[in-house]
Amino acid sequence: MSLYTAMCSRVLFPLHERIKGHDSLALRVRLEKSQWWAAEQLAEERGRRLREFLVTIGQRVPYYREMFQRLGFDPRSVSSCDDLAALPLLDKRDVRANGERLKADGHGPLTRYNTGGSSGEPLIFFMGKGRKSHDVAAKWRATRWWDVDIGDRELVVWGSPVELGAQDRIRRLRDGLMRSHLLPAFEMSLANLDRFVATICAVRPAMLFGYPSSLSLIAAHARQKNVELRNLGIKVAFVTSEKLYDEQRALISEVFGCPVANGYGARDAGFIAHECPSGSLHISAEDIIVETLGPDGTPSARGAPGEIVVTHLGTADFPFLRYRTGDIGVLGDRPCACGRGLPVLDEVQGRTTDFVVAKDGTVMHGLALIYTVRDLPGVERFRIEQLSIDLTVVKLVTGPAFAAGGEERIIRDFKERLGATVDIRVERVADIANESSGKFRYVVSQVKAGASNQESGHG
Repeated sequence: MSLYTAMCSRVLFPLHERIKGHDSLALRVRLEKSQWWAAEQLAEERGRRLREFLVTIGQRVPYYREMFQRLGFDPRSVSSCDDLAALPLLDKRDVRANGERLKADGHGPLTRYNTGGSSGEPLIFFMGKGRKSHDVAAKWRATRWWDVDIGDRELVVWGSPVELGAQDRIRRLRDGLMRSHLLPAFEMSLANLDRFVATICAVRPAMLFGYPSSLSLIAAHARQKNVELRNLGIKVAFVTSEKLYDEQRALISEVFGCPVANGYGARDAGFIAHECPSGSLHISAEDIIVETLGPDGTPSARGAPGEIVVTHLGTADFPFLRYRTGDIGVLGDRPCACGRGLPVLDEVQGRTTDFVVAKDGTVMHGLALIYTVRDLPGVERFRIEQLSIDLTVVKLVTGPAFAAGGEERIIRDFKERLGATVDIRVERVADIANESSGKFRYVVSQVKAGASNQESGHG
């Protein structure tokens, strides 16, 4: 660790957090101890914290005070995370309908946030200082797993227009002091890709942070331009907020000459899990309880996929209790070779909208379609949009190497997977924009699981 990085990590950033009323440093120190606890000790501590959390929101949050009374639920009787099953799930509709009643009586300062609505359900919610402190501490701990720290040069490919517009003088000063450089992920034109690659060469960051789609696009552009990036001293590329595909991991690692550390989280649900150098996606279990549930709401078997449901113990001012993320994942049941006692997410398969439904009702991951398109020569960018059980549109940005037979191949393969009578339309377009948040989605399905071949029409 350089002297400047040590000053940032030990003095400047903790001072910045203290001024904001956050106790991130103390929490990070605590988390770096508890990550080595045995599973039994961690489970006991989580049960205690869950009980305190439920008692608090049962007393102070109108929505849960009324719910607990209606259900006859006594939070003081809670002894383990398994007791959460007695409570109903919380989804975006519940939060939208009960925003004010979810605020705790006598709450501290709350900051208004919103999700980008990539699932078609934008959400307005609030964060208190406790939630922010816990999220910062969890991310900070995971950063240090990779021998980098706050104050090391960082290049961030991120941000919605709203976030970038909020970069006032104080924030720019903070980022400058912490040596963090921001590039806008939603502006991925060829000219900007040239500029991004040049910026990476000039900054020589110790770490990258961004969406997998954005970093892999920059990597592909650098390789196409024969720009060497492996000798810049980049130690790790952190990716999050989208599904990381194996091909993206390989490309980013090869071009930047560093390992790729996957992360899983969401603005509403928090920083849920981070990848360690041994390759496991560790849940931030001291603060976050993860359940995976089947369509009937019962727990999925270990090793079987289910919807990820999150309880964040740092959200007493605006609780997220058994919150449905809309993501599908698999909980692991084996300890990690790194020795940390934190539980593991074996896999995050993507959002429920990343899955497609065949004419006969079979549900499959979008990868079943992605492989065909991605493997075709000349395909530079694509999006698969399942608009109804009977209509799927494939948008393509193509180069000179794309042959006319490629469209026929897409139609043939998609019909084999979705059904012979499904209308597959291929559209050649000049560009496919990222979402306003900067994310890119390869598959978007408007068909919910359970749709049958009796449905018809093109919506």
